[in-house]
Amino acid sequence: MKAAFLPDRGVVKVSGEDARNFLNGLITADIAELRAGQARFGALLTPQGKIIVDFLITEIPAGHGGGFLIDAPRALAKGLADKLGFYKLRAKVVVENLSDSLGVLAAWDGEPVATPDLAFADPRTPTLGWRILIPEDLKQKLAELIGADLVDPGAYEAHRIATGVPRGGLDFMYGDAFPHETNMDRLSGVDFDKGCYVGQEVVSRMQHRGTARTRTVKIILDGPAPEAGATILAGDKQVGTIGSTAGEKGLALVRIDRVADALDAGLALTAGGLSLHLAEPDAVRITPKQTVA
Repeated sequence: MKAAFLPDRGVVKVSGEDARNFLNGLITADIAELRAGQARFGALLTPQGKIIVDFLITEIPAGHGGGFLIDAPRALAKGLADKLGFYKLRAKVVVENLSDSLGVLAAWDGEPVATPDLAFADPRTPTLGWRILIPEDLKQKLAELIGADLVDPGAYEAHRIATGVPRGGLDFMYGDAFPHETNMDRLSGVDFDKGCYVGQEVVSRMQHRGTARTRTVKIILDGPAPEAGATILAGDKQVGTIGSTAGEKGLALVRIDRVADALDAGLALTAGGLSLHLAEPDAVRITPKQTVA
């Protein structure tokens, strides 16, 4: 098993007697039944349905004071705390940015031999492994406790990319992407059966009408990696943008209808003059919505 402390991740705490209902009315995930040792993947959206910040959220065990911890991009943790503070109004909720004292250890390629407090399986896909919320100075001790070799965070990035899970700021831009475009609907990041939350109407409409035409997909590079942000062309037509890459593997944000047309026409995909292809060509095929007679 491998483990890496992720310096780009921060932690926000939300506590108080109204914390569960407060968060459940704001975010895409349903945390009504969330318990300690579990986690949900979710996001806070704009009223227009675009992602402000995505995150993993877990309940704090009662022995640690209760409440919820949010594993979020560290660069956005303060903004998230401020935004939640703006929304709380008269709710009995306390929001704290703990990123200077608490961080995230990721562990993968195996199962931990022990399960520490504040540990949970990554809810997006089992392949991503586990997360443990700890101070950075405990990373070596915790890696040994769970039976993992501590490695460079770059190894986790390569694993994330190979798994096909996008990362905000690299594979999509915060404030500019809908949850479907980042595959949150396929990574258990949106609960379509829960009540209202900020941006819910737009997201539900995209789901039920099948109008998502842009998706994050896995790609295979046929040579050197193009720069992140490079335009992907099919012939002379723009069909997407390069995201993060590691070795021959990468992610891209593409217009699936245009890429499907290109594949049908036998057109090669290029970015910056470098060739690439889809790891899973069927990922750009739209399944027709079932209708009820």
